[in-house]
Amino acid sequence: MPDTNDSDATDGALTLRKPRVTDGPAVTALIAACPPLDRNSAYCNLVQCTHFADHCVVAERDGQVVGWVSGHRPPSNPDDFFVWQVAVSSAARGQRLASRMIDHLLGRPEQAGVTHLITTVTDDNAASWALFNGLARDWNAPLERSTLFERDAHFAGAHDTEYQARIGPLTHNQNKSQPQEKQGQ
Repeated sequence: MPDTNDSDATDGALTLRKPRVTDGPAVTALIAACPPLDRNSAYCNLVQCTHFADHCVVAERDGQVVGWVSGHRPPSNPDDFFVWQVAVSSAARGQRLASRMIDHLLGRPEQAGVTHLITTVTDDNAASWALFNGLARDWNAPLERSTLFERDAHFAGAHDTEYQARIGPLTHNQNKSQPQEKQGQ
């Protein structure tokens, strides 16, 4: 399970926080700058920044959005946390920011009771597989891989097969506290 014993949600000039509606355009631009991520509509990103803010995180440096993780707890299985997208700007790569954002998200009170992290990844997305394999290793939890959405059956041949990565069970340490999120304006 992620270490939530950070002293603060601010690391130097980097702040991890819940998104605000005004982050929508920056999130949309960041995703567009991070192929092979699927581009969502600007409206989708606005909904994520508002309705799903408890399950998303923005990494901000010097007033600029440099990282984004969107997710949710599936209503059909609220013990899971689904990571929808992870985007890190080229200027913020190589600092384990994606892992830190996911750790931060899972450490929030809104994720209490989560036992598994799930996501989907195409076979050729080496960076995402490295991220989720690394999280499984860091958390000392198994990662199971299975086909979820098939290229022909679900995407009519227009998108590569998406494989589900399922990490867990995650161990919970009730003695650790989540850092306070830095309040934005």
